[in-house]
Amino acid sequence: MIYTVTLNPAIDYYVVMKEFVEGNLNTAEEGYTLAGGKGINVSKVLKNFGKESVALGFVGGFTGSFIKDDMKACNIAERFIELEENTRINMKLKTEKTESEIAGKSPKISKENIEKLLDEIKNIKEEDILILSGSVPNTIDKGIYGEIIEKLPEGTKVILDTRGEPFTKALDKGVFITKPNIDELSEFFHKKLETTEEIVEAGKKLRAMGSKNVIISMGKEGSILISEKGVYKGNAPKGKLISSVGAGDSMVAGITYGLIEGKELEEAYKFGIASGSATAFSEGLTTFETMENLLKEIIIEKIG
Repeated sequence: MIYTVTLNPAIDYYVVMKEFVEGNLNTAEEGYTLAGGKGINVSKVLKNFGKESVALGFVGGFTGSFIKDDMKACNIAERFIELEENTRINMKLKTEKTESEIAGKSPKISKENIEKLLDEIKNIKEEDILILSGSVPNTIDKGIYGEIIEKLPEGTKVILDTRGEPFTKALDKGVFITKPNIDELSEFFHKKLETTEEIVEAGKKLRAMGSKNVIISMGKEGSILISEKGVYKGNAPKGKLISSVGAGDSMVAGITYGLIEGKELEEAYKFGIASGSATAFSEGLTTFETMENLLKEIIIEKIG
C-alpha cells in the first residue's frame, strides 16, 4: 500500500486575472477551490493513474470537512486526524506575468493529535511506500518526519519531499528518495549551485547523509537522478507552462507509480518526469493519458 502524509493541508483558492493592482479593487476572471497539500496532490495523481493510496494528516473545522468530502468524491481513502481549529486556506494568484501565493495560518495541533497520527503509522508494513511531503506546522516539532521514519519497519520505502529543518532532521534516519529542487538544494548547502558538477556533488553528499537516491529538479533544465547505479540526467519536454502548482508532487506520484509497476528506479524516474511536466502543462493535476503522451519525449542519459 502507498501512504501519503500531509501535516499542513489547505483549501487552495485559485484566482486568475490579467493584472493585480495593489491598493485597488481587483476582479477575478476565474476562481475555484481545491483540496490542497503536497501529499494530497500525490494521492490524487496516483488515483488518476489507477493506484490506491491512504492519505494521512490533520484536518479540522468546515475547511477540513471540505477536504474530507473532496477526498471522498475522488474515491481516495483517508484517515485524517480531526482537529478543533479550521484547516487553513491558501490563496494562489495567477496573472499574465506572475504566480503568487499567500499561505494561510495553520491550526494548532496538540500532542494528542500527534499521538493519534503515530498510531496510524503503526499500520504501515515493510513492503509499503510512505511519502512524507510538505511543510510542518509551527505547533509540531520540526523533527516529526524523522520520528515517523523511526517508527517504520525496516524495508519501508520512504520518499521525502520537504525542506529546511524537517528535511535535515529526517535525512539521517534513512530515506529511499529525496526530491529537492535546485533552490532547495542550494538552500540546504548554503551555496548557490549552478554547474552540473556542483549539483551532482551536492546530490552525492545527500546520499552520504542518508538518502539512498536523490532526484534534483531544475525546471526547464530538466532534472538529475543520483542512485547507487550512477548519475542520470533527464530532459524537460517542451510544452506551454500553464501552472507549476503540483508539478513536483506529480513527479513524486509518477516515480511511485513506476515503482509499484515493478520498474527499476531509473525507469520509474521517466514516469516522474512525464508526470511533473504533464501537470505543469495542464490546468490542474495530470491525467494518466496526458502523462503517457509525454513519455516518448523523455530522454534519460547516464552522465556519471
